[in-house]
Amino acid sequence: RLLARRWLDLTEQIKDLTRHLERLLEDHAPALMGVFGCGPDTIAQLLITAGDNPERLRCEAAFAALTGVSPIPASSGKTNRHRLNRAGDRQANSALYHIVIVRLRYDQATRDYAAR
Repeated sequence: RLLARRWLDLTEQIKDLTRHLERLLEDHAPALMGVFGCGPDTIAQLLITAGDNPERLRCEAAFAALTGVSPIPASSGKTNRHRLNRAGDRQANSALYHIVIVRLRYDQATRDYAAR
């Protein structure tokens, strides 16, 4: 019984904190909350990655480099190829990955883009 009571208390705390996080994100990042595939956890991680000075992210390429999804040259000789940058914030990279996976599953525009 004690374990079940503690489980219920923790479940209620999680629900309460999730509601609180959603309210904070609605106030501070309403545009991101409207993007299909973005949940409170992924948005919070992306905001944490941007940090206190988002003005340093001047363009999409800077954000891609910060999250480790920018291509870097991996060419040798006559071969011209690229690979993904392994540097960057791995948690933000994971958040972007989850957003893409959800969008690929449920959003037709994203599926069309990936097919091209």
